[in-house]
Amino acid sequence: MMRFDGKSIIVTGAGSGIGRAAALAFAGEGGRVIVADISEGADETARLIADAGGTATAIRMDAGDEADVIATIALAVDRHGGLDVIYANAGISGGIDGIFDSSAALWADVLRVNLIGPFLAIKHGAPEIIRRGGGAIVCTASVAGLRSGAGGPAYSASKAGVINLVQTAAQQLRGTNVRVNAICPGLIETGMTQPVFDYARSAGVIARVGRLNPLTRYGVPDEIAQVALFLASDAASYVNGQALAVDGGLSSSHPVTRQEMGKTAV
Repeated sequence: MMRFDGKSIIVTGAGSGIGRAAALAFAGEGGRVIVADISEGADETARLIADAGGTATAIRMDAGDEADVIATIALAVDRHGGLDVIYANAGISGGIDGIFDSSAALWADVLRVNLIGPFLAIKHGAPEIIRRGGGAIVCTASVAGLRSGAGGPAYSASKAGVINLVQTAAQQLRGTNVRVNAICPGLIETGMTQPVFDYARSAGVIARVGRLNPLTRYGVPDEIAQVALFLASDAASYVNGQALAVDGGLSSSHPVTRQEMGKTAV
């Protein structure tokens, strides 16, 4: 499949994890990818794409900095003649401190990257996508944005904001043929969650990680990347303003108890 043959694509947070998996997948289907990340991981992702025969350009970008976002979009337009897809994936966790233990400065930083970042991607990216006749914007939200219990307060609030942002943006882009959707990942092994996985492996309890969802396992970055590609592709041409949970079924219930074939176990 070459769903993105010749398409101009930006992936933020592409230096590792979900972003890297998505950048590789877009390039593998013919996309010409701007690999954006604040870390040097962007260079490595671009090298991996080039080694596989794809087209990629790395750029260091702070997703919550307006000048950086504008420069990244300008790079895509300059290198590829326009812009067709943005995957606004970059994010930070902000830790797990409770509301009464966290600072306003921490909240400001988390919201700047996780919520203002996607806002800037939409604000500055959508006009370029419109010039191409339409396309797609995909944002990474989280199941933590659907209800409490899946992340720290600042992170959860920022991801709830992303969900509302894509709904609002879809409405404000009415008639432009630009679709805006979000993915709500569950527990995925990435750099952000690596401490959890490292601890579980060292303690010999890795089999317990992710057991709360009906698939009884955690996810991997490529499982989220494949959904991002779907939402960015023509296969999702009638999907707009939605937040799609990709979490093994975790958010289909409140996981207070584990239900098994007619019986309930604590």
